[in-house]
Amino acid sequence: MSNAYISTVVKGSFGYLDPEYYRRQQLSVKSDVYSFGVVLCEVLCGRPAPVRMVERRQMSLAEWAKTCHRNGTLNEIIDPCLKGKVAGLCFNKFVEIAMSCMHDNGIERPSMADVVSELEFALKLQRSADDDMDFNIVENNICEDEVAFIKDKEGSGKSEQSCATDESIKLVSETIFSKINNPDGR
Repeated sequence: MSNAYISTVVKGSFGYLDPEYYRRQQLSVKSDVYSFGVVLCEVLCGRPAPVRMVERRQMSLAEWAKTCHRNGTLNEIIDPCLKGKVAGLCFNKFVEIAMSCMHDNGIERPSMADVVSELEFALKLQRSADDDMDFNIVENNICEDEVAFIKDKEGSGKSEQSCATDESIKLVSETIFSKINNPDGR
């Protein structure tokens, strides 16, 4: 006897099931892409796929997110824990990926290989922004006395003060030269 399993009745949870399945009663590889797009929306919004609305009716998170995206109000339903922690370019890319996964027409959805590739790119955008942020934090922590010291060296002759400490100099050099494998030199 064969171990193959054939399903004649598809079961799925509300909010995750491909809308094309409702119309055609057929699943495709793009049906899983749709469901994954819903999971991406869950991550983005910090809410489950079936959303309870004020009037005690259920609504699909996918439809709500797509409507908010069309109206330019997606930022209003984003998980508050993510606000200010995700780089703008990464956020935009993540939203683009989620929305492309949830196209009503399966042919317009990307393949899962493309989704993975795009998510890896979004991660690179975030890491790049994090690296830039680390540098900007260090760069913006220069105190006014250091600026006065630098200006004084240019010829004003008034002040020789500096608030730079060994720790702050080490922090700056570690940030700038973090990619050097052997920081001790030759």
